[in-house]
Amino acid sequence: MKHIAGIIIFFLSVAVGVKAQPKASFDKTMHEFGTILWKNPVTATFKITNEGDKPLVISNVTTSCGCTVADWTKEPIQPGQTGTVSSTFDAKAIGHFQKSVGIYCNASTKPIYLAIRGEVTADPKNYTITHPFQIGAIRLDKEELEFEDANRGDKPVIELLIANTSDQLYTPVLMHLPPYLSVVATPEKLGRGRTGKMKITLDTEKLPKLGLTTASVYLSRFPGDKVGEENEIPVSAVLLPDFSHLSQQERLNPPAIQLSAEELNLGELADNEKKSQTIILKNIGKGDLDIQDLQVFNSALGVQLKKRMLKPGASTKLKITAYGQNLKKVKGTPRVLMITNDPNRPKITIKAKVTSKK
Repeated sequence: MKHIAGIIIFFLSVAVGVKAQPKASFDKTMHEFGTILWKNPVTATFKITNEGDKPLVISNVTTSCGCTVADWTKEPIQPGQTGTVSSTFDAKAIGHFQKSVGIYCNASTKPIYLAIRGEVTADPKNYTITHPFQIGAIRLDKEELEFEDANRGDKPVIELLIANTSDQLYTPVLMHLPPYLSVVATPEKLGRGRTGKMKITLDTEKLPKLGLTTASVYLSRFPGDKVGEENEIPVSAVLLPDFSHLSQQERLNPPAIQLSAEELNLGELADNEKKSQTIILKNIGKGDLDIQDLQVFNSALGVQLKKRMLKPGASTKLKITAYGQNLKKVKGTPRVLMITNDPNRPKITIKAKVTSKK
């Protein structure tokens, strides 16, 4: 009997040893740059999460050409934690491109490949393609600043491309910055017909709360400019919950959220109209589901949730209402953000397709 018991213990220990391993999960495997300017380097950042139960170590990152330079998190990524892999592309030729990035790590015996693609143009005057949004005589490549999902301690960056179509020397400035944002403009001054960029960094340590934080910054078009709807740029950041403290038992028996829909089609609304739709939320997991936060990105939508805590198998109703009178007053896409304690889906975005009736 002792011999048999010893064999069982041996095989159990082997099974546990085999199970304990890192697991690399990427937020995306392809980054689409769209149209970019020749001789204007651009950077794609991929977030990597260790969904295993041993530290994830990235030993090397390779690129498919000399025009692409990679950087990555050098420290071991602990279970439940995240790191980044970034790829900076400096175009050497005009036209379409697609480049690969190979990740060498202890989660796979083979490299894990990511990709970047887009199109390079040499026409520095055709800013309608590379900088489609206009504020006064200044053109931008984005009309809103939406940071990638972040954990406490992260410092994600957004690059805002700028083109000066005025006949004056222009100094790029973002006004009314909240304390968790900082900006560096390169170059500090743009001549007529010149392009540059603003590097906007988010300090997650200074975010006031978990979940969604929104604000508005304002692009200064000229010295002494004032703030208003014309030069407003919405900013949004999402701080995710920390799952690193979960026990092995909690990891094996997590809650799991299921939605009856994640996109609503509400059509066109007149100023005096409103329209609602209900989504069913259900906990199909083994642990208690907690809807920790529920927010809208702008005032065009309103939400009502029956229950925030759901036992396994339980369900509740989420009512989303669109208000026609607010559609014309807001910038950005109407959507709802939900933060949960489901470690596999801590953030859920529900998009609302709704427009103002002309």
